[in-house]
Amino acid sequence: MKIKIYYEDTDCGGIVYHTNYLKYTERARSEYFSSLCKDVFKPDQGFVLRDCECRFFASARLLDEVEVKSKILKIKSASIKLEQEIFKDDVLLFRQTTTLAYIKGGKLSVIDEEFVKILAKHENNIF
Repeated sequence: MKIKIYYEDTDCGGIVYHTNYLKYTERARSEYFSSLCKDVFKPDQGFVLRDCECRFFASARLLDEVEVKSKILKIKSASIKLEQEIFKDDVLLFRQTTTLAYIKGGKLSVIDEEFVKILAKHENNIF
């Protein structure tokens, strides 16, 4: 997913504020999941962030265009692990490894079988 950097994304020096990288990866995940299965975002069910590890390599700046690349690393019964990277051209700016837990009815739950099948087709593929 490509994202253009606007003034609102940056600090006073024109560098992307660090929390915005998390927003960009969240946006890419949401777009991807909704493209796979429209029913993934139902009231009181879906994925929540369980943990995340972030590493910053370089900075994006005002008016840059960056691209978020994501990959499903592992699918478990109630969670998935993703790696997401943000690039400007071929330069790696940011890497995030995230575990998302699946909840249903406000509680940890087994991921719906239909969605597991859909996700499994894309495991280890970059999207």
